[in-house]
Amino acid sequence: MSQPVAEVGGYKNITATGAVSTGPCQLIGFYVNSTTIGTLVLRNGGASGEVMSGTITPAIGFHRFPANVGVSLYATVGGTLDVTFFFAAGS
Repeated sequence: MSQPVAEVGGYKNITATGAVSTGPCQLIGFYVNSTTIGTLVLRNGGASGEVMSGTITPAIGFHRFPANVGVSLYATVGGTLDVTFFFAAGS
């Protein structure tokens, strides 16, 4: 049985590699504010955590990415990327 997907939550803007959340969360998606050949890799559990996605080369705009994140959400940014993540605490 599937879990309900969060439609509202908190947000965090990043422009460099780092933690998006420090604990479990439900990722709703992310909005790319600006990019110049930017790339994104999402991980569950920090810099050496489980890879949640391949390398994403996102366009400007909103991208749905509903996912339960069991440990913490970490984003590796390549190139130039200004991105805002939307997520609900807990999983």
